[in-house]
Amino acid sequence: MQTSTFVSVFAPAKINLTLHVTGQRADGYHLLDSLVAFADVGDELVVQTGKTVSVITEGPEAAAVPVDMDNLVLKVAALFEDMPGASFLLTKNLPVSSGIGGGSADAAAAFRGLMTFRRGGQVSPALYDPANTPMAQKLLALGADIPMCLLSRAARIRGIGEEMTPLPQLPELHAVLINPRCRVATPSVFSALKHRDKPPMPATLPRFAGPNDLFLWLARQRNDLEEAAMGLEPVIGEVKSALAADQNCRLARMSGSGATVFGLYDTAAMARAGADALRKKHKDWWVRAVRLGDQLDRALPRQLIRSTT
Repeated sequence: MQTSTFVSVFAPAKINLTLHVTGQRADGYHLLDSLVAFADVGDELVVQTGKTVSVITEGPEAAAVPVDMDNLVLKVAALFEDMPGASFLLTKNLPVSSGIGGGSADAAAAFRGLMTFRRGGQVSPALYDPANTPMAQKLLALGADIPMCLLSRAARIRGIGEEMTPLPQLPELHAVLINPRCRVATPSVFSALKHRDKPPMPATLPRFAGPNDLFLWLARQRNDLEEAAMGLEPVIGEVKSALAADQNCRLARMSGSGATVFGLYDTAAMARAGADALRKKHKDWWVRAVRLGDQLDRALPRQLIRSTT
């Protein structure tokens, strides 16, 4: 009997509650000021060490995922030059190119899984804090969202994605996520921007007594990519209008560079009801009721031991 050890890692969706574009560097990277939270829906990655590097995809959104070196999971594995190889089984539940960090979350999950093997099975949040890993700059170079997905905590994100300030006091939120099944290329959205030097969020964020305070404050903030994305894909505006038409939806806004739009609700029951109604009316849309906040504990690797003959 041969015993094999696997590591399973949850890759939560990333939601930009705000996204202010505050400038552009000489190298072309845009400067951002964004409030992010993570959802209790996401992809699942199972990792096993081996002699070669490969990825197999399955799940409802797997068809659009590359399995060659265009896949960020394999690019992260290439950073672990001291390890002989690894095989990945990616269960893809999040739409591709949807503004909720799916590929970056998968990359961060691959890093967490491989780091667990490197450390002999040790699982600790400190191992996956971008501030503690010498690979942080390499991960950032692969994708600006990867370090924040590695953190998987509600946070204020500045710079090009490398400046992260966790916000443990941020109230948990109930939301509906909708993707209208169109893919939006992030470079195209940035190219369509009319202004690249908008004001940032306040230097000091308020302390929110509860979700209602956060709703009211978020309503005064922005996603500066929304107008450009809607110009490229008008259906994003249709999704936002559909959410805003729900009398229980407190705020509707696009996440990231789109095309996913989120709606915020007072309770989980209201969010589920809103999701059910919209799913029935728009059967071709991807619709999920979620909780938004910190997902670090759930994203910690879980070791699985499987016996094979």
